[in-house]
Amino acid sequence: MSLPLTSPLPTTAAAGRQPGRARGVVADVAVGGALFLGTLTGVVFLLALVVTVVGQGWDRLAADPIEFLGSYVSRFPDDAGIKAALVGTMWLAVLVATITFPIGIGAALYLEELAPRSRITRWIETNIANLAGVPSIVYGLLGLGVFVRFLGMGPSLLAGALTLSIMSLPVVIVASREAIKTVPSGIREGALAVGATPMQVTARQVVPAALPGTVTGAVLALARAIGETAPLLVVGAAVSIFATPIGVNDRFSALPIVIFNWTSRPQAAFAEAAAAASIVLLALLAAIAALAMFVRARTSTRW
Repeated sequence: MSLPLTSPLPTTAAAGRQPGRARGVVADVAVGGALFLGTLTGVVFLLALVVTVVGQGWDRLAADPIEFLGSYVSRFPDDAGIKAALVGTMWLAVLVATITFPIGIGAALYLEELAPRSRITRWIETNIANLAGVPSIVYGLLGLGVFVRFLGMGPSLLAGALTLSIMSLPVVIVASREAIKTVPSGIREGALAVGATPMQVTARQVVPAALPGTVTGAVLALARAIGETAPLLVVGAAVSIFATPIGVNDRFSALPIVIFNWTSRPQAAFAEAAAAASIVLLALLAAIAALAMFVRARTSTRW
């Protein structure tokens, strides 16, 4: 006589796992919703800020953009321009990129590919990660003490560029290391298997494969650097300057400094001029971000 087939009853362990799995799903949904809400809030406030700045400064910029971009600062808001600040910002961008990119990407390659796994290496990596979160004003004080006073550079373009470079280096190193980690280990193992040296593997395989991420991180760190105000204020960037720098030892101004100064003036016309200068700075930052996306799109590799 055959017994009827029945489905086995769930065990106590399986029954206990189901409520835990349900709680995990609820927690994942809650965390995902909170992160989405936080991101949406940030985007909304950013859009509101951009709309406010454009609405306040567009008329001032569109009235005579050539005069605004080609004139020096003035105590009369209707005559004030951003020529020296714009040229100084471009100088800073070129110098910071020249200093930061090779040093930061090279340090990331060394730490990730060539450095021995030791206590000293781990200590260096920890300190670099911590330095990426240090407030920018601290780097300004460092630049004032080391570059401006100790090395005798004074409030020069080189001192400002070195200060911004020191501030950007930890961010570039961290971003480049994360990009290097995304390169599959099989690429390295295959190159080593056919007789390549570790240096050849790094130069010919890892660097081209990690180029999109490293360049993107470096360019975005550059965009952050040229938008900083506090380090340049501490180093001694000028506001009322009536000449564009022609060398790294010259005095300089920058767009964040001029915007900060104009927003502190009581006249409403200076606030409009500051908003117009902010539009120019936002356009410059958007161009840098677009360059990073272009480089990433042209050099990206699918594995």
